[in-house]
Amino acid sequence: MSLFDVLLGKPLASDQARAEHIGVATGIPIFGLDALSSAAYGPEAALTLLAPLGAVGIAYIIPISASIIVLLAIVYFSYRQTIHAYPGGGGSYTVARQNLGVSLGLLAAAALMIDYVLTVAVGISAGVGALVSAIPSLQSHTLAICLGILVFITMINLRGMRDTGLVFMAPTYLFVGTLLAAILIGLFRTLVSGGHPVPVEPLPQVAQAAAVPGAWIILQAFASGCTAMTGVEAVSNGVKAFREPVVATARRTLTVIIVLLMILLAGIAYLVRVYGIQATVPGQPGYQSVLSLLLAAVSGRGVFYYLSMASILVVLALSANTAFADFPRLCRAIAQNNYLPHSFAIRGRRLVYTQGILVLAVFAGLLLIIFGGVTDRLIPLYAVGAFLAFTLSQAGMVGHWRRVGGKGATRSMLINGLGALATGITVIVVLVAKFVEGAWITVLLIPGLLLAMGLVRRHYHAVFVEVRSPTPLDLTDTTPPLVILPVQGWNRIVQKALRFALKISPNIRAVHVDCGQGSEIFRGEWCRFVEQPAMEADVPAPELVVLPSPYRLILSPIIDYVLEAERANPGQQIAVIIPELVERHWYHYLFHNKRASVLKALLLLRGNQRIVVINVPWYLDT
Repeated sequence: MSLFDVLLGKPLASDQARAEHIGVATGIPIFGLDALSSAAYGPEAALTLLAPLGAVGIAYIIPISASIIVLLAIVYFSYRQTIHAYPGGGGSYTVARQNLGVSLGLLAAAALMIDYVLTVAVGISAGVGALVSAIPSLQSHTLAICLGILVFITMINLRGMRDTGLVFMAPTYLFVGTLLAAILIGLFRTLVSGGHPVPVEPLPQVAQAAAVPGAWIILQAFASGCTAMTGVEAVSNGVKAFREPVVATARRTLTVIIVLLMILLAGIAYLVRVYGIQATVPGQPGYQSVLSLLLAAVSGRGVFYYLSMASILVVLALSANTAFADFPRLCRAIAQNNYLPHSFAIRGRRLVYTQGILVLAVFAGLLLIIFGGVTDRLIPLYAVGAFLAFTLSQAGMVGHWRRVGGKGATRSMLINGLGALATGITVIVVLVAKFVEGAWITVLLIPGLLLAMGLVRRHYHAVFVEVRSPTPLDLTDTTPPLVILPVQGWNRIVQKALRFALKISPNIRAVHVDCGQGSEIFRGEWCRFVEQPAMEADVPAPELVVLPSPYRLILSPIIDYVLEAERANPGQQIAVIIPELVERHWYHYLFHNKRASVLKALLLLRGNQRIVVINVPWYLDT
């Protein structure tokens, strides 16, 4: 077994695709990790903005969380319908494209693609940031750790869906289990204490109010808290990854993810309120995450606390996996419509869309490098792309029910219409609240991506128009081509190429570049080994053309000769036969020049329809 097989697994045959399909237990860590992990930073993002309000701000976390949960429920019912109506996957892109038009479909796709890249960068950096805050000595290695985690997640996803689910299953369920246990402990202590529990570990004193409650602060807190909803569209994008019955399995997976997320958000919000937990300022001395304070308050800083914090750190860092599951599938759907290179739609050796995985890793890596692995300012930004996709998806479903009709269509239309209205308002709130902080970056990137996809589509259309052939095979001109064979000297490689040339045309010109060394010897060999045997066999002898090159240029004279021959023979095809040595070991290529490969490339770049390039390889046996 090769090292490549050990790292990425053995190749899978196409008929093994069914074995790679996943169930609910595996689908939760693959498609739900981003959504579930957002419970670790969504409430904190809202509480951070409410901190200037002091104790009053803590009280607002419950209505804000309730609003987010209601919005989450609306989005959930919408995506259940999307899974049923579009079992082929594609999520928001497919729904918007088929019901709202191509332009709005591409807008949803662009928003989601940017959202996924940001999800990877933010998820990894958030996890590493939490790790560094716990172990300050790792501060100088932040970027290296981020890139290391990125490489790890990339390699795991290249191994296939099934392996990915098995790897991420344990940390996902440990994270959910410890948080649920902490919520249950907190609720029990609250019940026993009559609604006024005493923290096991003393909490920092709540700061005095430095601002007056206002609608703008509440809206900003709501916009930040909405980051807890990112990733909920993942299941609808990857429906085809689930085992039969596909729709039912995908729906059950989505239900479990959303229910767990609702419980986590509601439990965290309630316990934050009853314990009076206020967010501390990130990066300042004494900073602790909201979940760290909550866990310490309900259970103290014992084994359970450290186990829970470890699971939170791991899941935050690995939450990028959801983007790796969805981004390649989204790119595949777009590529099938000719708006991305077709290579995005090709499955790799492990039946995953390899190019999508690698492209996502590269862009996320660049983002991490640019920001040095510290991307706190980007945490709220990817809510813009997610909610824009939510809005377009639900508006598209309204169009779907109007078009399809049937029993229950009116009710479904009302649900989707309400969802589109709610998420659309949320997009505006998030944009306005976060525009100055960097949401303008997303606003600029989306049109740029739309332009790029439009150019790709235009290119494919131009290629299709040029190469299509509505006419039958043209048999009017089947004359043999003029064959041009570059030769450096007489050897077995040239002999093989010359024998092949004689099989396709009697009109052969062997082109030799004379750099002032050994050409006379070659002329004699040509006469003895080629012209005399041809005369004896009564076969037209190939013509030897010697091109002088006083400045020792090899390729330029050959290229110029081929182009001149094409111009001088307007009614004839030119076939350039290039002999090439093929080594058995890659390191032996270091001992040879690459003239054959460069000559091929130059002929392809400067040639035209009448110039054909043919390779004749000679395989070395030793």
